[in-house]
Amino acid sequence: MSDTESETDYLSPPILRAMHLLRHVAEGGTVANVARTARELKINRTTLLRLLHTLESEQFIEYQGEGRGWRIGLGLIGLAAQAFFSEDLVQLAVPIASRLTETLGLSAHLGVLEEREVIYVVRRTPNHAFASNIRVGSRLPAHATVLGRIILAHLPPERIIQLYRDSSMDAATTHTPTTLADLQRQLQMDRQTGLAWSDGYFEPSIVSVASAIFDASGSVVAALNVSGQASSFAGADRRETIEREVLRGADEISRRMGWVGRRQDVTEEAALARG
Repeated sequence: MSDTESETDYLSPPILRAMHLLRHVAEGGTVANVARTARELKINRTTLLRLLHTLESEQFIEYQGEGRGWRIGLGLIGLAAQAFFSEDLVQLAVPIASRLTETLGLSAHLGVLEEREVIYVVRRTPNHAFASNIRVGSRLPAHATVLGRIILAHLPPERIIQLYRDSSMDAATTHTPTTLADLQRQLQMDRQTGLAWSDGYFEPSIVSVASAIFDASGSVVAALNVSGQASSFAGADRRETIEREVLRGADEISRRMGWVGRRQDVTEEAALARG
């Protein structure tokens, strides 16, 4: 750089405008009112619209719907996660669990595995009398819960043997696997379907379904589930909707943690598992 040049001579105005817009969205500016945002950022309205659609095409921002504006998207979060690999699992999961509860009217949880127990680290519940009574910090036997089962299902087989070969497995209901062989059969089914289902397997009249969450290395690190009264899961269409939303939520958390894998289509397998 010569003495007559300044650092600003090397700045790109279009990129600066895009960065200012991204920062605005990241700080909670939804751009629901385009004209007002254009004035605040001192960007031409037409230019602002072009920036929004360009950033959306790259998944740096995502549209939330009419009147709700925009938010930071998976593309940008994925880049940040891969660069820093320091995204907090709970922080990422809370809004997604909240969305599941709001969308489906079911309780949503995030759990992590510690030896043979699953620890509940996120809990979101709907505003009705049948909400989950499981609290954050609760520990339940992994072999008897959908959160635990779907995590175990994605661990190496030798790890399952190591964990349960010399351990007793108490039964929560008659459906609970109580031997290593029974558990291995259940985990194989869960792994094949890509989801762990429970129709009263842990608590009578309570239905739950869980999906695994992966990190940037492709390792399973947690699981996301929804649960509720059996009547809230009635009908094949309703269950397919729940499956789709749980898988979407688990994939979104995984992507935000840097996972770049691809989940197999589990719709047909899960339908068979539901019977």
